[in-house]
Order: sequence, then structure tokens, then C-alpha cells
Amino acid sequence: MLTILLILGISGAIIQAAEYRLLFEDPDIYSSCTDGPPGSIGVYDAFNMDNMVFDQDEDGIHVSGNITTKWDFPRTDRLTARFHIMHYDRGTWEPTVINYYTPDFCSIVFNENLLWFKYWFGNIVNREELQEKCITTKGTVWLFKPFMMNLSLSNIRNPNLRGRYKVVFTFEAFDENKNRRPTALCFEMKGEAEKIA
Repeated sequence: MLTILLILGISGAIIQAAEYRLLFEDPDIYSSCTDGPPGSIGVYDAFNMDNMVFDQDEDGIHVSGNITTKWDFPRTDRLTARFHIMHYDRGTWEPTVINYYTPDFCSIVFNENLLWFKYWFGNIVNREELQEKCITTKGTVWLFKPFMMNLSLSNIRNPNLRGRYKVVFTFEAFDENKNRRPTALCFEMKGEAEKIA
């Protein structure tokens, strides 16, 4: 009986969920992809971020200002979006099981149940304009209310989430004939995983 209770106790401890956040290592937050799709450009190539302010402290990153879209695709194009998390292990970036893909980003950009909204698009003031133009129309300005950005994941059941991680974001546009445009957007956010709960 004691053995059964011990096994149940250990099993319960192993499957308890935890919450982690990423402590950013780069004060600029975003960096270009090290291994993006062909024709990849970085976030600063696709968007003018001169009017964005990122102030990092122990609580997270205080964000305010606006972004202007520089890249330009017809609004009829379909924009796919993907993010995946990779772990740095023994000198190599290894994929994890945490990833997300949407085949039509512009249709879900303001879906309140998705991570895109929670961490970024939920803080946009001019939502109607961005819904109409998406993020691919040149000259579109994204106006943000000031917010705190903490990149966190909750309900994680892996007890060993430590070390360096990066989140890789990839956006690809496809024309009406489902042909991929030659330019893709790819950027990364790197940092240390910290258990917070």
C-alpha cells in the first residue's frame, strides 16, 4: 500500500503544470532568423519601428509607440503565420513540441483566444484599420496603447524547462493562385526560461 501511495505521489508531482516566462537576452528584442525560409527578411526590414519604445526591466518589457508597415502585398494575398520554440542544447538549437501555425493570419489576427492577440495585437488602438489592411499593406500604422510584454507559457507539464530558448516567427504570403511570394518575414526572440509558478 505504501508503494502505491509513493508511486501516485511521484506521478502527481511529475504531471503538475507550471508557468514559465522568457527573459529576453537582446535589448532590441527581435533578431533576424538564423535559418529562415528562402528570401527571408527581418522584422526591421518589413516594418519601420523607429517610433516603438521597448524598455526592459525585471518586470518585463514596457512597450509603447507605433509601427509602420514597409513590406507591401495585395490584400488579396493569404498570409500564413507560424511560431515555434527551440531549445539551445550543447551548441545546437533543437526543436521543441511547442509550435503554432495558422494558414490565414489576417483572418484571426484579433481572435482573443490566440497567443498572437494575447501578447501583441490585443494592445492595438486602431483595430479597424489593421483588420482592413492587415500587416501587409505598405504605410499601415499600428498604434499601440502602452503595455507590458511578458512572453510566458502556462500549463506546461515539463518539469525540466531550463536554459536558453528562442521563439521563431515566420510569415509567408501566397497570391490568389496559391503561389508563394519570394519574400518571407522571419524573426526570433531569444532568452532564458524562468519558472514563475
